[in-house]
Amino acid sequence: MNKSLFIGISISTVFVVLAAVSFLWTPYDIETLDIANKLKGFSIAHLLGTDHFGRDILSMIMMGARTSIAVALLAVGIGMAIGVPLGLVAAAKSGSLFDELIMRGNDLVFAFPSLVIAILITAVFGASAINAIVAIGIFNVPVFARLTRAAALPLWERDFILAARVCGKSPTRISIEHILPNITNLMIVQGTIQFSLGILAEAALSYIGLGAQPPTASWGRMLADAQTLVSIAPHTALVPGIAIVLMVLGLNLMGDGLRDWLDPKVRVART
Repeated sequence: MNKSLFIGISISTVFVVLAAVSFLWTPYDIETLDIANKLKGFSIAHLLGTDHFGRDILSMIMMGARTSIAVALLAVGIGMAIGVPLGLVAAAKSGSLFDELIMRGNDLVFAFPSLVIAILITAVFGASAINAIVAIGIFNVPVFARLTRAAALPLWERDFILAARVCGKSPTRISIEHILPNITNLMIVQGTIQFSLGILAEAALSYIGLGAQPPTASWGRMLADAQTLVSIAPHTALVPGIAIVLMVLGLNLMGDGLRDWLDPKVRVART
């Protein structure tokens, strides 16, 4: 295991553990307000201080990690579940009208950033974590579709694929049995990268009020609430900001490490 992969997994594991523990225990109930202890600094009672409502920031970070991970994971799952099959079909029918429709559809989705899509969805259905998941997931679909198609196209010219076609296997069966296993590593790496982008997107949407709604904790909403308190209680903004940076850094390092670890050319070059 290379250094980037080890560091990335270590950082990511910390936040995953915090999120998992939050299902069973947090130092304080984040729905309980304690105005008398608002904006307290680091202390034994509150390791990361309290916010403007007197809520424990460590407890908020734990619950926010759960929200961010859940939203990003589901959004990436939507992108992969729809995008990978579309990319496989487009590669199998390369040059056809269906292939052209898929690619132009991807271009259309790319023309609207996830934030704009979220605004459109929110205008119709209202702001919520579910709508944030849908918006980020829709944006992930063309990412995985394009990558899958680009990775699958060269494989269709390989000898083992030609042999499978001679044996009478259908394009669907070839895509599932031969193409997909050979691009799985690439999908895993890209999934890790999109996961980190999903964390950022969730924080951004919550920051402007389009993501998770109170009382659900969110790192982005914590930043939004703290933006007017930086001069008097900087920890209220620094703690969630650092949490976002560390989580994204850990996932990016893990993605880079996975890419190097799963790429046989890199492994051979290092040996």
